Amino acid sequence: MDIKITSAAPDISEIASDKARLLQRASSNGTTGLTEKQRQQARKVSQDFEGLLVGLMMKSMRATVGKDKLTGGGHGEDVYRSMLDQEYANASVKQGRGLGIAKIIEKDIIRQESRKVAPKVDHQE
Repeated sequence: MDIKITSAAPDISEIASDKARLLQRASSNGTTGLTEKQRQQARKVSQDFEGLLVGLMMKSMRATVGKDKLTGGGHGEDVYRSMLDQEYANASVKQGRGLGIAKIIEKDIIRQESRKVAPKVDHQE
């Protein structure tokens, strides 16, 4: 006597692939559910962070160079030189000529914030 048991359960891999397609569509549409103001804030924060990082790098590089004998140096020159270096760093980042870290950080912030806003997908299988 042959008894064939057929499973009425749906294919798990098919369900998983459907969920993956749904998540991919949601992320590829660019509809993250974030407002333009939130996107601008993410851009500003990421650019500020990269500017700070580039400024610290310039400060470290400046410390390896000897003092300028032409202008005489002094505390005032050190203060203004560090401020000038920080402005150079901020300007380079704002114009898109920084290290490229700001774009990566901005994408990560948007991705993390969109997880909070995005509709919940059933992860149970």
